[in-house]
Amino acid sequence: MSRIGNKPVKLEGATFERNGNIVTVSGTKGTLKQEIDKNIKTEVKDGEVHFTYDKEELNAKQGLARALVHNMVIGVTKGWSKKLIVAGVGYKAQVSGKKLTLGLGYSHQIEMEIPEDIQVTCPSVTEILVSGADRQRVGQFCANVMKKRPYEPYHGYGIHVDGAHLVRKVGKTAGKGKK
Repeated sequence: MSRIGNKPVKLEGATFERNGNIVTVSGTKGTLKQEIDKNIKTEVKDGEVHFTYDKEELNAKQGLARALVHNMVIGVTKGWSKKLIVAGVGYKAQVSGKKLTLGLGYSHQIEMEIPEDIQVTCPSVTEILVSGADRQRVGQFCANVMKKRPYEPYHGYGIHVDGAHLVRKVGKTAGKGKK
């Protein structure tokens, strides 16, 4: 039985609405829609959303539906944000209009279009702050940025999420000092 799915979701200043398979959550930061399984039943009681199901094979989908709605409630009330670090000699990032410009050691600048529902700022040339209401869209944009110059474990160059566990590898040692 799903333990996550049995926990109710508190609607802290958000409104919950369901039409068939489509769940809509609205708040101060916007409105999000998500499709969930029609066999998962939702009920709003005392400012909380409860999720139930009839068939035993739906217990994983109950937890999924609960997690999706929970992320939507946090997104429309507080918002989601990720901080990216640009590490490397001469590497830099800047925002101009609706474009993120990255200088990552290539022969050219990389320009990325910023989606309408995401806010991107650069507090310094080596930091990128990505925020928005939809957790999946924020994470996907960060993944697309990190794909432009993946983290390199020998020198530590590349783009990575702040606070991520990064493994540094030792370089070659064979042949040094031998004749």
